[in-house]
Amino acid sequence: MKLALSEAGEGPPLILLHGLFGAGQNWGGIRRALAPRFRVLTPDLRNHGTSPRAAAMDYATMAEDIVETMHAAGLSRAAVLGHSMGGKVAMALALAHPDRVERLVVADIAPIRYKPTLRGYIDAMQAVPLRPGLTRKDADAALAAAVPEAGIRAFLLQSLRFEEDPPSWRLGLPELAAAMPVIEDFDPPAGARYDGPVLVMGGALSPYIRPEHHDAFRALFPHATFATVPKAGHWIHAENPQGFLEALEPFLAG
Repeated sequence: MKLALSEAGEGPPLILLHGLFGAGQNWGGIRRALAPRFRVLTPDLRNHGTSPRAAAMDYATMAEDIVETMHAAGLSRAAVLGHSMGGKVAMALALAHPDRVERLVVADIAPIRYKPTLRGYIDAMQAVPLRPGLTRKDADAALAAAVPEAGIRAFLLQSLRFEEDPPSWRLGLPELAAAMPVIEDFDPPAGARYDGPVLVMGGALSPYIRPEHHDAFRALFPHATFATVPKAGHWIHAENPQGFLEALEPFLAG
């Protein structure tokens, strides 16, 4: 699948992959910071943003989406950074097509199966009454019981098109709901490994990457190094963008 794509800047190519329920636009501030030195590409992954909808959401398939999108953009090779679900896509790409990945950055996700803690978000989004005249305040209130964190509700509501009447989601919610068991998991190809440079970045306040996950990384990425972004939870690039860039830029300059 060729993905919807935005880009900015000139220089060595760098692909930024968003997480579940996100879109390429979520990288706006980071993309602006990196664009003076890199050609930064920010695709919408399938079933997100303005990219096409499809039932398959396994990581091998989504990695092939990136290959096709790179080909359409005239890229044979790029540095690849992925956050959360996008980090799993980035890892799958590096393992399946190591020749395509100059260097790899994995942001706050490990190559493991996670508990099904996010399925309730999809149920809550599907339950929002998309009626004419629906306001952001109305939608926020509809999500509040299932999503008590105001910051997460604000993040989810970025994908609701209030410019339409009635509003509509920029997410393939039925496809995502059906695919959650696959999205939560990670199943690398047997014997696969990526021998290029890898930076694994975790948020100091996030539970997603723990010391016991380091061996799982090293089995697939023997040259992985690890960095912690202070004062940041799971959305490390949004919660502490300066700390995120301070850890990232020396690695990209590598």
